[in-house]
Amino acid sequence: MPTTLMTPGVYIEEKNAFPSSAVAVETAVPVFIGYTQTAVWNGKSLVNKPTRISSFAEYVESFGGAFVPKFTIAAPDPKVPAETFLVNGQPMVVTQNKDNAAFFFNSIRLFYANGGSNCYILSVGTYGDKPGGFTIQASDFIGSTDNPVSVFSILEKEFEPTMLVFPDIIALGKDAYTEVYTQALIHCNNVQSRVCLFDLRFQGVGEKTDDVVGEFRTAIGTNFLNYGAAYYPWLNTSIVQPSEVDFQNLDASVDLEKLLPEATAQKVVAAFKAANPTDDASKKNYHQSLQASSPTYSSILDEVRARLNTLPPSGAMAGIYTLVDNSRGVWKAPANVSLSMVNSPVVNISNAEQEGLNVDVMAGKSINVIRPFPGIGTLIWGARTLDGNSQDWRYINVRRTLIMIEQSLKLATRTYVFESNDGNTWVTVKGMMVNFLTNLWKQGALAGAVPEQAFDVQIGLGATMTPNDILDGIMRITVKVAIVHPAEFIVITFQQQQQLS
Repeated sequence: MPTTLMTPGVYIEEKNAFPSSAVAVETAVPVFIGYTQTAVWNGKSLVNKPTRISSFAEYVESFGGAFVPKFTIAAPDPKVPAETFLVNGQPMVVTQNKDNAAFFFNSIRLFYANGGSNCYILSVGTYGDKPGGFTIQASDFIGSTDNPVSVFSILEKEFEPTMLVFPDIIALGKDAYTEVYTQALIHCNNVQSRVCLFDLRFQGVGEKTDDVVGEFRTAIGTNFLNYGAAYYPWLNTSIVQPSEVDFQNLDASVDLEKLLPEATAQKVVAAFKAANPTDDASKKNYHQSLQASSPTYSSILDEVRARLNTLPPSGAMAGIYTLVDNSRGVWKAPANVSLSMVNSPVVNISNAEQEGLNVDVMAGKSINVIRPFPGIGTLIWGARTLDGNSQDWRYINVRRTLIMIEQSLKLATRTYVFESNDGNTWVTVKGMMVNFLTNLWKQGALAGAVPEQAFDVQIGLGATMTPNDILDGIMRITVKVAIVHPAEFIVITFQQQQQLS
């Protein structure tokens, strides 16, 4: 409509009858940070460049395949506790070579096997040109004097990721806690839009759960714990298939001709050594011949595959978060859900043992346990953040739901930056927020019999602002929400009564 009416006639003016709408942001977009085989797209390096993918095929296209670790087979050291298996009646130990630990690729597979969808990959280095092994270093994640750029400074510029996952860094053991995990919590507090999924280090033979957990709780500190969730123990998975393991996973020092007791297998090994072929077809035939002639060879590969299938749980948990968010909503606790492609936890935790993990009376650093249940499967049996003693941030679904509400309303309110700070704008902003929160209440994200019990939005002069706020250009909005909490403990009371008739 013309701003100045000069020509006689009829003019039409259209006015918006409804406020702008707020749209919920995505809640299940993890960013996996670690080492990949390659990191190239269209001839350009993807190292230290967050890359969004939506399928495992996309991952392979840009970041390649798995690292092929080498293993040695030797008699056990009486002074070192280890899990043994029999070779020709003698106990032997399978040991992974130094600098051959790589969990990233199989964690991505576990993520998609458990409901994963869109995610980001942040490669901090490649191993495609390092067949002998590569060193996992905290400096690749947090930066160093030579390379001051850290993954956290890179991710500060990315809005979409909502979870941080570090499958590889746990190979450092307890050093991962102080050098990387604490920095991750600081990063999440700064951006206020994501949480961290942490692994505890692998619990070796002869170690106690209390020692592994106590080590983590001491090292993780006390800052910003509500942005982190830790899962324990590691998982025995079936991600790596038998066809993916062969003699090439054995170190060059392993002499199969001496190790295998079967005479036919010894002849096969001797003939292969003499020919020394390099083509893939000959290697495949050699592997198949050994499988057919030597049950011992097959049992050795089974042990190697079991080691490769022992993975930290964070990749699977990122998939479960995605599955629960997409099927129920971010307000549903990601617990009491079964894991796919998982045979069992490495450590079987009982009810009594979980008491001290789930509730830490000293510092509240709760550890979520993954437990097997006969006839049901392997379930996530915990839903707490590391801030387990906080009434506000005890549960991971409460923390993540509030992040979703905060970020959704933050984006929607940007429209009104530099708008008039008066009653018309206040009414519009409040209407937008009320509509958004009402829809969440209808979906079950907020508790209350009626919307008034579920949330409250306050804005306006005398309510949230003073005249000085208006002069300073500040619009203050107060939003209160009653987020649903999980029923972590269900108590059923039974009592006998007398017969009434």
